[in-house]
Amino acid sequence: MTNPLNKRSKTITGGIARSPNRAMLRAVGFGDGDFDKPIVGIASGHSTMNPCNAGIGALVQRADVALKAAGAMPQTFGFPTVTDGIGMGTEGMKYSLVSREVIADSIETAVQSQSMDGVLAIGGCDKNMPGALMAMLRINAPAIFCYGGTIKPGNWKGVALTVVSPFEAVGAYGAGKMSKEDFDGIEKNACPSFGACGGMFTANTMSSAIEALGMSLPFSSTEANPDAEKGDSVARSSATLVAAIKADLKPRDIVTKKSIENAIAVVMAIGGSTNAVLHFLAIAHAAKVPWTIDDFERVRLKTPVLCDLKPSGKYVATDLHKAGGIPQVMKILLEAGLLHGDCVTISGQTVAETLRDIPAQPRADQDVIRPIDNPMYAQGHLAILKGNLSPEGSVAKISGLKNPVITGPARVFDSEDAAMAAIMADKINHGDVLVIRYEGPQGGPGMREMLAPTAALIGKGFGESVGLITDGRFSGGTWGMVVGHVAPEAFVGGLIALVQEGDSITIDAHRQLLELNLDASEIAKRKAAWKQPAPRYTTGVLAKYARLVSTASLGAVTD
Repeated sequence: MTNPLNKRSKTITGGIARSPNRAMLRAVGFGDGDFDKPIVGIASGHSTMNPCNAGIGALVQRADVALKAAGAMPQTFGFPTVTDGIGMGTEGMKYSLVSREVIADSIETAVQSQSMDGVLAIGGCDKNMPGALMAMLRINAPAIFCYGGTIKPGNWKGVALTVVSPFEAVGAYGAGKMSKEDFDGIEKNACPSFGACGGMFTANTMSSAIEALGMSLPFSSTEANPDAEKGDSVARSSATLVAAIKADLKPRDIVTKKSIENAIAVVMAIGGSTNAVLHFLAIAHAAKVPWTIDDFERVRLKTPVLCDLKPSGKYVATDLHKAGGIPQVMKILLEAGLLHGDCVTISGQTVAETLRDIPAQPRADQDVIRPIDNPMYAQGHLAILKGNLSPEGSVAKISGLKNPVITGPARVFDSEDAAMAAIMADKINHGDVLVIRYEGPQGGPGMREMLAPTAALIGKGFGESVGLITDGRFSGGTWGMVVGHVAPEAFVGGLIALVQEGDSITIDAHRQLLELNLDASEIAKRKAAWKQPAPRYTTGVLAKYARLVSTASLGAVTD
């Protein structure tokens, strides 16, 4: 009799007619009693290319043992990862967002080609997580995500460090505001262990959002990679997945419009990365859930920022974990009527059931998580700006700013590299608005993150007084007067392509406005004279991506 857990893969493992398939499986460890067990793919992001993923190998081994103990037959395969922190500011960074699509395609290919009954993905870096979720939603077989864990904070002379600290140090050292001793000390001590970047940057934002979405276990999104509880969480996740296979609980049962609203409410409450906008547009697309860029603004307006986290705040993810983690944040939001408590999670419980024993108020002995009546900001920090420069929308991260409004002269650069050179050569002045264009999904291609120039601006003291707009992206470690994902992008003739040096630009987050202050006749004249530049790549994965990718306002998806 066929085991009821074994649904998709039984055509491979069951019956004499399938004996050639069984023979190959025997070669990788299957015995007579294993062919009716569910086959579970372990999608591994292990890589020694970066600290974010270098600690995943041990977690994969833990999942393998736990899945077997729960009655499944695990099959491990890998997916590629890109090291954003190393690629930042180089041509290599163009592959980062591309890797999200490659990861999704890789997991989908492995799982579907072998008709696996479920998938457990373990990832650490920024694009691992949305890529894995997109694949799970396309496949729609029972699935769970396990975060590889956050890094522990570094320390130099009593100051907590993150991976962003060396980038900001470049600007400070270049401006003569930092000694060589401190510059070297920060670089050598910023990353003391395995684990993803420690602030509420993109990795920890996405892990937290996936927990809120219901696709990973409570507390798992803020655990540190070196700690024993990380492996224990992966083991529990393995047993949870086998139970979900038995119950036939699928990702599209969990990822709904209401659960995406929950995830975005948590992103706002924790002060998360601008990349969450791009990634959740793509996740919603894979889930076949109607969700637009305007939905982020709808959630933002009613959701306060509750957590004082880096890059604009004081604390890192391990501090959030000690203070109660994402369950504590979710319980506060639930009590305030800002979460849908009836959404189902991968455990089979609803959000409200999962949070039943979590206190309604944060502990009084910490100030990482604020109570609802004393937030960091009354409304969310990721504002969707529109105007003649971004009729499809753009994303501004306004946390940490006293007044997110600036009107100033445009300083125009056709690449990140050119802008960075001008910043380091002290050619930027207070009140300027930098325009970095032809870095969009098609034009870059790949929407490079602008951590190097934005961190250099912070280090030089321009965080509040210089604006920056781009059709590229920002690192989760970026803060300041910055607006990204400007759409339409320059490469397709968006208005950002027509801006000239000295033009007046207004960034006004209060009015959700991004405007080129130029009369319509002059805009029309420039539009008539504009010609699309030749693509930067004509072969290989970047050329293929540029031909397929959608606009950023639709998530920069390729399917």
